Amino acid sequence: MESDSEMVPFPLLMTPIESNYRACTIPYRFRSDNPHKATPTEIAWIDLFLNSIPSFKKRAESDPTVPDAPSKAENFAQRYMEILEDMKNDPESHGGPPDCVLLCRLREQVLRELGFRDIFKKVKDDENEKAISLFGHVVRLNDAIDDEGKRVENLVRGIFAGNIFDLGSAQLAEVFSRDGMSFLASCQNLVPRPWVIDDLDTFKIKWSKNPWKKAVIFVDNSGADIILGILPFARELLQRGTQVCVKKAKIFNLKF
Repeated sequence: MESDSEMVPFPLLMTPIESNYRACTIPYRFRSDNPHKATPTEIAWIDLFLNSIPSFKKRAESDPTVPDAPSKAENFAQRYMEILEDMKNDPESHGGPPDCVLLCRLREQVLRELGFRDIFKKVKDDENEKAISLFGHVVRLNDAIDDEGKRVENLVRGIFAGNIFDLGSAQLAEVFSRDGMSFLASCQNLVPRPWVIDDLDTFKIKWSKNPWKKAVIFVDNSGADIILGILPFARELLQRGTQVCVKKAKIFNLKF
């Protein structure tokens, strides 16, 4: 259920948010880039979203809450493809230049204009049920690790593994629909350290020396990501005396 409460800027973000905060950290373009020509990074991301259209169309076609869903799904695919092609030719069209947040926002906007509220609702419900059944096993495995540093690393790996369950990715959606996905197997198959961005050792030191008074965790809204990734981590923080606020983060806007 969506909240009707007034949204306010997250107080810990740099102010003024409008000029100092950017949700995306990937350098899509630089000041020296031509504003009327898409950069290679922007084109790569546009292509990624183009490749996701068939899986989103397939989900939309089977949405039982939308009358004439197959026809509207076809309209979605055509309209969103046209928007992405426009942005390749002119990155400032449709509110650009493009980044991941804008590309997601535009996709959601087209879906909602056609009456699709949540094309992943059924799969979310199914995955919530599966994840809840595994939750007790996952936390027992973590509790059995006596070494605090190893236990923290296991929790972090669980967060990464949960985040792999992303049906917005065309490749992962294909794997999911064909083979299903196992959370525990995903934990085991994570790439070895060092990771591309690897601050785990620093985090372990902070974890052992400075228990936090309060932690705000922005989360996805369903499935293994939150139930098997985030909640065991939040549980560990609670056991250490940290107050935890778990908040769904809209990709459109980091406000609540």
